[in-house]
Amino acid sequence: MIHEENIAIERHPLRPFLPEGARLLMLGSFPPQRKRWCMDFFYPNRTNMMWEIFGLVFFGDSQRLVDAERKTFRLADIKDLLSDRGIAIYDTATAVRRLSGNASDKDLEIVEQTDIAALLAQIPQCHDIVCTGQKSFSVLTKDYGVPMPQMGTFNEFSIAGRPMRLWRMPSSSRAYPMPLAEKASYYRRLMQTIGILTK
Repeated sequence: MIHEENIAIERHPLRPFLPEGARLLMLGSFPPQRKRWCMDFFYPNRTNMMWEIFGLVFFGDSQRLVDAERKTFRLADIKDLLSDRGIAIYDTATAVRRLSGNASDKDLEIVEQTDIAALLAQIPQCHDIVCTGQKSFSVLTKDYGVPMPQMGTFNEFSIAGRPMRLWRMPSSSRAYPMPLAEKASYYRRLMQTIGILTK
């Protein structure tokens, strides 16, 4: 049996993506193992549905941000979209131990949490946070005492005196049992409510 103290601590391999004027901060838990990446960015696993969701929400085409020929995503287009729409991305953990060989939330032990207030200080126009997994919610609910919202809704709270809304969206993992179009509908309503999407 492997003891947790014998499992190597893994530090976050990416810098926060914080475009100027960002109004929404998306927080996941932690990236998957590097062997599962198809690009050097967030949600890098080719089987993850996040960028297909964004393709549907913003372009009406789930494959708009997918490079099927190279079995990856269109990273430049993704960054342009996020910058243009004011969407920041990071994770709630900066260091973890993987208790098994996957990126499942239940198998991640958070060793070091992200300083959310410090992230928000760099994007002063942001008043909305969306968590994309159970582990990321556990950090926000514990540290800031905000109850977990119902799916597709938010609860209000504050960080360093700034009024915030914490949104709950369905996981973009294919393991989460919800069709792509239904997941996209939740994200579409979120973007419309915040004003990121006007149509």
